[in-house]
Amino acid sequence: MSRTLKRRIPVDANTAVRSVWTVPRGYRARQGDAVILAHGAGSDMDSPRMRHVHGGLARQGLLAIRFNFPYVEAPRRRPPDPAPRLEATFRAVIAQLRADKVLRPRRLVIGGKSLGGRIASHLAAAGEPVDGLLLLGYPLHPPGRTDRLRDAHLPSVTCPMLFLQGGRDPLCDLSLLKSVLWRVTAPATLRVVAEGDHSFHVPKRSRFDDGQVLDAAVEIAAAWIRDLPVRAEAGA
Repeated sequence: MSRTLKRRIPVDANTAVRSVWTVPRGYRARQGDAVILAHGAGSDMDSPRMRHVHGGLARQGLLAIRFNFPYVEAPRRRPPDPAPRLEATFRAVIAQLRADKVLRPRRLVIGGKSLGGRIASHLAAAGEPVDGLLLLGYPLHPPGRTDRLRDAHLPSVTCPMLFLQGGRDPLCDLSLLKSVLWRVTAPATLRVVAEGDHSFHVPKRSRFDDGQVLDAAVEIAAAWIRDLPVRAEAGA
């Protein structure tokens, strides 16, 4: 049976954010794999979809961590923090995990939903040593603004990437994403929810409900993580 830990992560002298760590039964430091997930711009770590994916990955045997960015815990809800603040928060969660001798993983995958995944990709592009990026609805461009691609940093990513995208996502023109992925040198896998929107919601005419779609996404992600190579320094 898994166990759940609730931890506050210090970001700076004045800020700490909530996080939830689900540790699967039998997990051992330097033998198990971990995934850290960040939420999208308009939600927080407790959104139903975040909880569903987080719990599903833990049931697949992964140490699963989800956390909040500071802006969603402010007394009055604010727009997302500037990118450096978001990146610092993500780095603080990574540092907390790496400092934990009981839970330190063999392989570490970072990512998240939309904004959370984009921030994770910036960390990987800047050289954060991770084993993979799990991008759930990568926001390649603002809605209707395919002239403003958020792709300049992606060729600098060196770890494997998994893009799980909705087929009718207004924030990701799939033809443009495919051309972006042709230009990256790191292994990049694209899996598409044919009728899914930015949150993988599917229309009623689909023979699947949202829960089934998310379960399938979890299975794809877990299988992909199990197949990742282990970095030499991580396995030392």
